Amino acid sequence: MAKELDMRAGRSLAQALEEHLTEWAESTGIVVEIWALPGRDVPARIARAVLVALGEALSNVELHSRARVVSVAVTLGPTGLRMTVSDDGAGFSGQAAGRGVAAMRAHFADVGGTLSVNSVPGEGTTVTGAVPHAG
Repeated sequence: MAKELDMRAGRSLAQALEEHLTEWAESTGIVVEIWALPGRDVPARIARAVLVALGEALSNVELHSRARVVSVAVTLGPTGLRMTVSDDGAGFSGQAAGRGVAAMRAHFADVGGTLSVNSVPGEGTTVTGAVPHAG
């Protein structure tokens, strides 16, 4: 399973995400496009679910996708939080399975959210998580 990300004292979710994405891009050589980060913070348990799921999604990209670019958006609006991680990798057919996907879904379910994985062979994969009324 992916290394669990943490919220260090005094950092917002947006700061933790930005720092981790920068470090991950530098260590993997995969370009990260940050499309959006939350403008305000969320409860710690929701931030943890997002960080764990993001870490697992990035681990899957690194290990399986052969992607060159990953796009990440985490937004917080009136209806809740939404996380999207998309890559331009190999994609796959069939259902997303495995311990990593199960862990991502479990972390979002623990905070009242849902998580889906959609993939198209040859075009990449998108992981989308949503937590209603997150803020």
